[in-house]
Parts: sequence; C-alpha cells; structure tokens
Amino acid sequence: MRGMDLHQRYPALSDLRQRARRRLPRFVWDYLDSATGQEATKARNRAALDQIGFTPSILHGPQEVSLASDFLGTPRPLPFGISPVGMSGLIWPDAERQLARCAAAHGIPYCLSTVASQSPEDLAADLGAAPWFQLYPPKDPDIRRDLLDRAKAAGFAGLVLTVDVPVASRRERQTRSGLTQPPKLTPRLLAQVVSRPVWALGMAKHGMPRMRTLDRYTDGAATSLSSTAHIGYLLRTSPDWEYVKWLRDHWTGPLIVKGVLRAEDAGLLEDLGVDALWVSNHAGRQFDAAPAAIEALPSIRAASNLPLIFDSGIEGGLDILRAQALGADFVMLGRAFHFALAALGRDGPDHLIDILRNDLEANMGQLGATDMNTLPKPMRLPSIAQPFTTGRSDADSNQPP
Repeated sequence: MRGMDLHQRYPALSDLRQRARRRLPRFVWDYLDSATGQEATKARNRAALDQIGFTPSILHGPQEVSLASDFLGTPRPLPFGISPVGMSGLIWPDAERQLARCAAAHGIPYCLSTVASQSPEDLAADLGAAPWFQLYPPKDPDIRRDLLDRAKAAGFAGLVLTVDVPVASRRERQTRSGLTQPPKLTPRLLAQVVSRPVWALGMAKHGMPRMRTLDRYTDGAATSLSSTAHIGYLLRTSPDWEYVKWLRDHWTGPLIVKGVLRAEDAGLLEDLGVDALWVSNHAGRQFDAAPAAIEALPSIRAASNLPLIFDSGIEGGLDILRAQALGADFVMLGRAFHFALAALGRDGPDHLIDILRNDLEANMGQLGATDMNTLPKPMRLPSIAQPFTTGRSDADSNQPP
C-alpha cells in the first residue's frame, strides 16, 4: 500500500523534484539544481532530448521486456546507475551511504566522488557489485597512488577520471545563494536552515559535511578559494594525455574517462587502453556554450567501439531509451537520485528506480522493443517551441540528431 501511495502521489521525477525543493534550504537547492552562466547548456540538454522521437510499433502481441545487460563485465539488471555528486551529504544527511546501499540492493553501479562527504573507507561495508570511484586528478603522484590504493582496498572496481573540470566554473546562481566552501552557517543561511526542520535535524545528527576523502591530504592547507572552488582544488591538476597513461598503468580495473564530447578524442582514449567513455557536459555545470550531450553522442559512437556511458539531462525512462538508441550502452543519473533522496528520505531512491523501471517498460511496449538491442531507429521531432508545418523540413526528417 505504501508503494502504491508513493506512485499515486509522486508518479514522476518532476514530482520528486518539486518536493525536494520544498524540503531543502535555498542555498542547498541552488547548489544541487544550478548550472553555470545563464544555464543555457542545462536547458539545451533538455530541449535536445525532447527532439528525439520514435515511431510507435503495433501488433506485437504480449511481450516480455528485459532491461538487463552485462556492462564492463558485471551483469546489471537495469541499464542505469547513480552518478557521482560532490558533497552529496550537504544535499541530504548521510546521502552517500544511503545511495550506496540502494545501488547494492538493486544491483546497479554507484559512483563515489572524490569530493564526497564520506570516504571510500566509510562506505566499504555498504557497497554492492563493482562500484566505481570518481577521481578528480591529484597533482601529487603520492596522493594519487594513495587514493587509488584506498579505493581498491574499499572495494571499488572501476575508476572514473573526470576530465571536464580543468578549472572551477563560476556557477553564478550557486554563488548568489551564499554557499561557501567549506560550508559555513552565516546568519543568512541559518535563517534558511530554520525553515527546513527535517533537513536541519538530519544535519544536527550527522554534522555539517566535509570532504572526508581529502582530510589526510589537506591538514593545515590554505582555504582562500572562490565560492565555487573547494579544498580539492588545492590538490588537483588539469590532466593531460600522459596523466591518463599513468592511470592506465596504475589501475588494474576498468578505467572510464568522464566528460567526453568530441569524437576525435574517442580514438585517442581507446588507443591509451581506456575501457569506457562517459559522454557528458557535466549537466551544464562547467561550460555554458557546450553542445547538448545527447547531440555529441552519435558521433562518438561512430568513432569508437568502446562502451559508452551517458549522462546530462536524463529525467525519465524515455530519456534513457533515447540515449541507448543513439549509441549509449549505459546511463547514469546524479541530480535525479538526489531529488529523490531529498523528497522522500531513504524511500526516495528506491521509488525513483521504480519510476524509471516502469517508464522504461511502458515506452518499450509502445515501441515493440523487448530489450535495448531491439530499439527502433530514432527520428528528429520538431521543437516544441516551434509550430508544426505541413512542408518537409529538417525538423521532420527521419534522421537522428
């Protein structure tokens, strides 16, 4: 009955997002929801996804739908997982542990950020099959080795190198909110906290979050950083091709490079021995003149035989199908799982997985698809901001974006 009630009250991610906004202090909401600049890239992600359509297929009779796949050597019952989000514990108390446990229960990958509020050691007992550790690249090779050793010892199987954050982005909405790094409860922010008692009580229990993975490396370090940078920027470097080669030589499991948008980079990374590419524009949080990530996906698929992961703008099962049809092998969601957690606490991520599973199955039924390999070829739809026309144009041609 509880599950039925949740589906009646919160049938879509948009419902969870609205409830999360009501339950989070404004500065936390802006940290989670904002992008950079005018947030045009964030809007572009959504608009581009909405232009990818399919023609429904009829008269297939009853069908059994399978959402399972084998990704990077690990059987996965669902084609999606949980992306790394820095300082998850600021968004909701104990967020990393709750998300790791949810992922383990459902057999999907969980990816822990270097700048999470819990460390690899904190989560070692809560990890499921083949979780991933996301690396913001430390400059010091000794710190680098130590981080890899710690991740491996804690049970992380895959390493995700994020390459699209060479410098801190500006994230103007986040800056306007008054959030500092590390977080400090100024009178302005304290007034917001008081108005959100559930979040405040959780923080009182767990304490204000910090980047626990980096504690041992930052003792006594200077903290004169911008509001959108953090202590991790004192350690990291902007990686180059040699950096990727170094990681390939020192990490024995799957190596994934996150933040790929150019087809010409795909072949070079494949030559370096990378195991998978993660097509992403960081959900619009880094550069406001980037193409929609979904627009970059087909050319990267054509340029590489490596498995492709996709994120940026995913809001439901239909979006997952759109990405799969354009070449993705797996999809990751970050904001969505944090909306769910903030909306419903520990019940939220489980409920979101139900929403995504049901949406996948319903839309695959409309397409006559029994698994991800039988999805039809996508087509480009007219923009919903423009009127439909009776004449033929690029907008109604049956070509993928």
